[in-house]
Amino acid sequence: MAEKKNILTKDGLESLENELHFLKVERRQEVAQKIKEAREQGDLSENAEYDAAKDEQRDIEARIEEIENILKNAEIVSDDEVNSDKISIGCTVRLKDLDENEEYEYKIVGSTEANVLNGLISNESPVGAALIGKKRNNKVEVETPSGIIRFKVLSIQK
Repeated sequence: MAEKKNILTKDGLESLENELHFLKVERRQEVAQKIKEAREQGDLSENAEYDAAKDEQRDIEARIEEIENILKNAEIVSDDEVNSDKISIGCTVRLKDLDENEEYEYKIVGSTEANVLNGLISNESPVGAALIGKKRNNKVEVETPSGIIRFKVLSIQK
């Protein structure tokens, strides 16, 4: 079975590459130093600092592996593929919630870089999936776990 492609925007790719570099260059060295200092304290069997540093090292190595796998299977959405006529991955959309009369702005991204608190919603989320392919002034109904939400697409930007 082929591995799932990880859809990333250019910004998402850059962010992951920066995190990977930081983990490999800085965090690995910091943790190696902590382990070295803890070893110098003697008996490792009852050394909480050593255990904590080893746990931190495991977490860092797991995250490095995770990022490398994401990047290995990455499909980058280039700015050229994004247009402002219809909603696609990489677009920033402004929506009006027709029930609450509030406006929201979201960037549609792949699931790997989604972070709703930062305005990044996945193309696979209920809202993201319902918006893909829609145009300005389209009305969209989205079935969510908390009920149906009705939006109007106010604008689409690259």
